[in-house]
Amino acid sequence: MKQSTEATHRYAMAIDLDRCTGCGACMMACAVENNLSVCPPEAGVRKGITWIRVYRVEGPSKDEPDTVFIPLLCQQCGHHAPCAQVCPQNAVEIDAKTGIVFQMPERCLGCRYCMAACPYHARYFNWWTPAWPPEIERCLNPDVAPRMRGVVEKCNFCHGRLHEARARAAAEGRRELEEHEYQPACREACPVNAITFGDLNNPESEISKLVKSLRAFRLLEGLGTEPKVYYLSSRKWVHKIDRVLDTSDQEVALNV
Repeated sequence: MKQSTEATHRYAMAIDLDRCTGCGACMMACAVENNLSVCPPEAGVRKGITWIRVYRVEGPSKDEPDTVFIPLLCQQCGHHAPCAQVCPQNAVEIDAKTGIVFQMPERCLGCRYCMAACPYHARYFNWWTPAWPPEIERCLNPDVAPRMRGVVEKCNFCHGRLHEARARAAAEGRRELEEHEYQPACREACPVNAITFGDLNNPESEISKLVKSLRAFRLLEGLGTEPKVYYLSSRKWVHKIDRVLDTSDQEVALNV
């Protein structure tokens, strides 16, 4: 699948790891906003579904213990997204207007090639038919369609919110959105304002300024996928964190 390189917008996220406390509010907000199904107890860590997962990483110094929490989600690759390259069904689309990488469940055949190709392990397979307790099912978000059993899903920067913002703007006779009108649920829920979201194509946006900071880095930059999720930290060892990041567990020890 060919990916457009000239997006009208390039929505991106920056997460300040020096602020993040690992509270998990972003995970809860994401689950509620995007109708993530409640998996059975036997699902475990590997078969559960969470579009954003917070990992705890211990620093390299035993004399001065240090801990960082890393919210890991789809990195929204901006160049040759590996998942899009391997999908035989064209179930992965990169929106030319936003730069967002979408997963199309209607096309997905469940081969999971994309999961194997994703270097960030940020895709999840529906092993069970989606189900919720009755009290939760009554509160599902009507703007987001639940995904069926046998397909892969992932973060899409709360695309339902983008549709809603566009509809409001159209009702007011506007084509363009203000920066504050479209914000993902995780950003709004963060109690310490560790998450910033915006358009990289707008040089005046806060996100455009943050990604140019010396504190900014991206995971696995050497792959050349140009991820649009940035991380911020003043701690040098944190910038090397992707050398040993193992997403098979929620607590990771770092040795650099």
